[in-house]
Amino acid sequence: MEKYIELLKRYWVNLSLPKSIEVIDIIQILLIAVFVYYVMLWVKSTRAYTLLKGLMMVVVFLILAYLLHMDVLIWIFTNLGVVAITALIIIFQPELRRALEQLGEKNMINSLLRFDNTKVEEWKISDTTINELIRAAYDMGEVKTGALIVIENNVILREYEKTGIPLDSVLTSQLLINIFEHNTPLHDGAVIVRHNRVVAATCYLPLSDNLTLNKNLGTRHRAGVGISEVSDALTIIVSEETGNVSYTLGGKIYTGAAPNELREQLYKLQKKNPGDETGRKRWRGRVKNAEKIHK
Repeated sequence: MEKYIELLKRYWVNLSLPKSIEVIDIIQILLIAVFVYYVMLWVKSTRAYTLLKGLMMVVVFLILAYLLHMDVLIWIFTNLGVVAITALIIIFQPELRRALEQLGEKNMINSLLRFDNTKVEEWKISDTTINELIRAAYDMGEVKTGALIVIENNVILREYEKTGIPLDSVLTSQLLINIFEHNTPLHDGAVIVRHNRVVAATCYLPLSDNLTLNKNLGTRHRAGVGISEVSDALTIIVSEETGNVSYTLGGKIYTGAAPNELREQLYKLQKKNPGDETGRKRWRGRVKNAEKIHK
């Protein structure tokens, strides 16, 4: 480790800045900036963000080990460097494959030219969408119509969206009820919600292999838990047998959720999640008013 630091010091001392900046230098800087920008977007919108935070903790631990002269730990990590790089490639394999797929898509050049014009607010659900989701879920629960609704958060679910039928429709309670009505072409599978819109129906979700889940939970509930294990999405599940409404988040399932509990979780997905006391009072007022409307 010390020899690497010594080499870096020598390189820094011998580093000489160019006397003049040419056009090609500006082009290179812009290309690097665009590359870094899209890498950051990719990391943020995938599970790689959580894994990256874990990797940063390992780096901090290595720095502390070097400062405290823990030679044995430094020697172990130095010799395991190649294995660690291989392990990272294996861990990030799905995300890397998706990144290469996006690189070959036709609209890649357009996205580079326009960057990201999507407003931040569009990535979060509105109060109207929340009211429609609550109304649809509990109306379907009353007549025991099974439903599986995935509300996308930060992790983009396009790989699961592609398994279904694209809709791109404004979300309303009537639309959701019609989709999950018995014996209709779109009732089987999950619905994915993004930007206050139903983007796809009949989507296939990964089933959870968690052995601690209640054995009475069916495929619909296991699919809801499965998508919450691989993303930060919130999934609403309506049981076809009991009519109970449940939701999954962070790999956990919360069965028999009341309307106010589910509404509170949906509000947390919004961009303007209040952090101060005034915001919290306004938030609680919104929940109470929405409950009165639902009743």
